[in-house]
Amino acid sequence: MAEPAPIGVFDSGLGGLSVLREIVAKRPDLSTIYVADSGHCPYGEKSADQIIARAEAITERLLGAGAQLIVVACNTATIAAVEYLRANYSIPFVGMEPAVKPAVAATRTGVIGVLATGAALAGDKLHRLIDRHRGTVRVITQPCPGLVEQVERGDLDGPETRRLLAAYALPLVAAGADVLVLGCTHYPFLRSTLADLVGATVTLLDTGEAVARRVDSLLSPGAAISSAPKSVRHWLTSGDPAQMMSVGSRLWGAPLGAQPLAS
Repeated sequence: MAEPAPIGVFDSGLGGLSVLREIVAKRPDLSTIYVADSGHCPYGEKSADQIIARAEAITERLLGAGAQLIVVACNTATIAAVEYLRANYSIPFVGMEPAVKPAVAATRTGVIGVLATGAALAGDKLHRLIDRHRGTVRVITQPCPGLVEQVERGDLDGPETRRLLAAYALPLVAAGADVLVLGCTHYPFLRSTLADLVGATVTLLDTGEAVARRVDSLLSPGAAISSAPKSVRHWLTSGDPAQMMSVGSRLWGAPLGAQPLAS
């Protein structure tokens, strides 16, 4: 029997694995192709035009592999490129939206913090999202240079990672934030270390589960998908495949292979 049409998932690097694991948890029947654009990571330091060019190149590769839907599992790439992709390709694209709305609903102090990349905070899309949902809640945004690179190295709880997290998150907590939005798909891999730093009274929110629900809702009419006998995982990277296999296997929680993606 032919392999079922896969869904594509891509990120600037390995952070989108946090989204993929939610998708697979909800729909283990789906075959997937994950692209880690680690050779061009981080996106947070790139212009919108550069990010669009990378997103288009990866989309073409995924379409060539038969992807029926593509998840832009990167907040920065979603902000820069998802509208362009939707306007230029006919398949569905699912993007990331930081969990500002549920954070506003969850806060007890009336203050929330948003941890994000510099590129995400430099654009209008995130600020429009905040303005749409904030109401009377105070929203403090915090750029987090260096965190993506720490996750890409597999350093989730070392001294430098803890130093960066403390520098970015503790001032938000000191300002009264009792909910922190993890506005980059790399950041959920730092959840345990961050929780240890900020304490149990601070809620940490990301949107991986919401993306999984969206993917499921878009694909559920296709009964043939759920009847597929075996799902298949493919792993591609524009960086070092050995690095992806080493760090990616730790983040994924199981061994994964990696093939080179022409960059």
